[in-house]
Amino acid sequence: YSKHGVLFSPTHRGGVNCGAYSAGSAASDSSLFVSHLEGNECINANAKYCGECIQAGAKCGWCTDPNFLKQGETVSSRCDEVESLIKRGCNLTLIENPVGKQRVLKNIPVTNRGKNKKLKPEEITQIQPQKLDITLRSGEPQSFNLTFKRAEDYPIDLYYLMDLSYSMKDDLENVKNLGTSLMLEMTKITSDFRIGFGSFVEKTVMPYISTTPAKLLNPCTGDQTCTSPFSYKNVLKLTSNGSLFNTLVGQQHISGNLDSPEGGFDAIMQVAVCGDQIGWRNVTRLLVFSTDAGFHFAGDGKLGGIVLPNDGKCHLENNIYTMSHYYDYPSIAHLVQKLSDNNIQTIFAVTEEFQPVYQELKNLIPKSAVGTLSANSSNVINLIVDAYNSLSSEVILENSKLPDGVTIAYTAHCKNGVVNEGENGRKCSNISIGDEVKFSISITSKGCPTKTKLKPIKIKPLGFTEELEIHLNFICECECHKKGIKDSPDCHFGNGTYECGACRCNEGRVGRNCECSSNEISTEDMDLACRNKNSTDICSNNGECVCGKCECKTRENPNERYSGKYCECDNFNCDRSGNLLCGGHGRCECGKCVCDPMWSESACDCSLDKSTCLASNKQECNGRGTCKCGSCKCTDPKFQGPTCETCPTCPGVCAEHKECVECKAFGTGEKKDTCQQECSDFNLIEVKSRDKLPQPHETPYPVMHCKERDANDCWFYYTYAVKNKTEKVVHVVEKPECPTGPDIVPIVIGVVVGIVLIGLALLFIWKLLMIIHDRREFAKFEKEKMNAKWDTGENPIYKSAVTTVVNPKYEGK
Repeated sequence: YSKHGVLFSPTHRGGVNCGAYSAGSAASDSSLFVSHLEGNECINANAKYCGECIQAGAKCGWCTDPNFLKQGETVSSRCDEVESLIKRGCNLTLIENPVGKQRVLKNIPVTNRGKNKKLKPEEITQIQPQKLDITLRSGEPQSFNLTFKRAEDYPIDLYYLMDLSYSMKDDLENVKNLGTSLMLEMTKITSDFRIGFGSFVEKTVMPYISTTPAKLLNPCTGDQTCTSPFSYKNVLKLTSNGSLFNTLVGQQHISGNLDSPEGGFDAIMQVAVCGDQIGWRNVTRLLVFSTDAGFHFAGDGKLGGIVLPNDGKCHLENNIYTMSHYYDYPSIAHLVQKLSDNNIQTIFAVTEEFQPVYQELKNLIPKSAVGTLSANSSNVINLIVDAYNSLSSEVILENSKLPDGVTIAYTAHCKNGVVNEGENGRKCSNISIGDEVKFSISITSKGCPTKTKLKPIKIKPLGFTEELEIHLNFICECECHKKGIKDSPDCHFGNGTYECGACRCNEGRVGRNCECSSNEISTEDMDLACRNKNSTDICSNNGECVCGKCECKTRENPNERYSGKYCECDNFNCDRSGNLLCGGHGRCECGKCVCDPMWSESACDCSLDKSTCLASNKQECNGRGTCKCGSCKCTDPKFQGPTCETCPTCPGVCAEHKECVECKAFGTGEKKDTCQQECSDFNLIEVKSRDKLPQPHETPYPVMHCKERDANDCWFYYTYAVKNKTEKVVHVVEKPECPTGPDIVPIVIGVVVGIVLIGLALLFIWKLLMIIHDRREFAKFEKEKMNAKWDTGENPIYKSAVTTVVNPKYEGK
């Protein structure tokens, strides 16, 4: 926003990149050709005047230069994408390309306050801004932000609408004390709370109730006393007096009806549209609908002979709905509209039996909730508080009906960085009191609406009375239209209006200068003027003859054009190089390439710049070739490359590339840390084995075979070659050959076995020697024994070891 309250478009129209470039390069690029076919709405519009052109799309511009059109081009050729018009020679200052704009008319900041700061409801602001003026250009979105902040201590109006059929008898007793209890509970949420009460039963005609006089006085059976049946009764308009609520509700009595569904929709409609009688303020409006039965809806009234559809108007007399016998029940869609128009949020407090029915109804009514009511409504206060918290924690934006051709898109920026887009872009959940959320809103138009007087668009959060009002304006004509000269002499004696550099012909006139009547377009004399010499083709079959002049056809690709007096020329049938028209270095004019400076040949593919042929030693082609069309033709067959500096078969090539091959293939070597920086000038291809390496006789270019030792003392094998004179290719065997080390296990086993065997052999030899020695000693002993001579006499000093003693008293008996 500027300080004057104007929000300007973020981009300059003239700076849009439309993808248009020189005719030569454009026609050759297939991808851009496809995009032009799909997206160049400017050419496809075939616009006859400036206003029609700018309505074709946001990228479209109109060239007002009177001398812009070439011979044979139609007036619609003035309409094209801005960049394309500039490429075709139209000065930017002469291009009509208006842009949309925004102006903020009312921008009061959202309210920041607490409970201690008392404000009137009309002094509280929850959305910002409040009023905008937007000017739309066809196809150009205008975006703005809307801020929503849930105000603290925001006033609440709650209307309790209760079913008083006989089945709700026990519920009425609990509701009689609801006023003061609910007041006390709601003061925790807001200091400004009002409550009202209404009741309903059913339409007062057969077959919904019994119309016998006795049943009209007391519809209940037995000794039960009930009040007369009624459709809807506004018992108490909204008030801050909780005691009065208790008193009036305490005076209510149960009634009765015949069928199970109730006439609650009649009551809801009257509560929604009878704002004055109910006492609604422009604050949070809650409607609590309490019942233990289903509902009648549009069409059910036919059972009672009621065929007039509900008119959606207030019909309360003395606080009683008096037209229930005259108008049918409202439809669900009708109720949704009225509840939304009057910013009423509905809480359905129903028994568990009818939960599924009202859940489905909730899905059809925005900003509504369903709570389970206990059998006697004892939990109604907790139900209301929980439902209110659920409804108020969600903000959903809605907008009024949009003009024809206008679309609107929302993006929600919610709490905790959550972003919702698409259908969910209207909604933010889990919003607490004081939370601020933003919505990005984008409005786009397609063309101009037919109606001149349009209603403002209104955007508001569902259930809130505050809204953003947007006044829309549309750019349907160019600025130069205002300067148009009606009945200009430049348009063939006043047969048109001269505006925006061209004639806008009057009804029934045609031609670039409105020089012909529409009845004179195709006569033989005029056709003759459209034939080239010695040709029978009118406008070379590339155009139409209009008023004796050729108007050339347009092609699907907007960068391809026919031109010339007889449409005999074009800008797309010239020589190509590299699949580019005129090599991308020139433009095609009438079948011949007009080359850019420093380019030559028929396809502009020969560069006259010799700087690309200079070698590192500043010699042209390294002194081993000639420079032709910006590239070297090497005369020495051993040398290759763009500057004849590469020699794949020269000595030293293997050693020169060893470190780079090692680091790229195996991640080792001196350059392993700088491999990416220093070794990116060749492509590495790994092969399984040496026999998979390219062989000289298999390739059309020289191949050098190399064998080098790496940092691990292993041999690795690779080939080096230069492919297509510039592409360096290295094939390397993926696993280097390393010398195998000794096998430890067999050696250990052999040593152990050898030691054991040697030990056994030594023991065996020792044993053998001992046996031989023992046998020799024994033989010597035997021999000496045989030769020995022994003396057999007794030894004189020998004493026997035996002593004999005789008992003297022994008698020998």
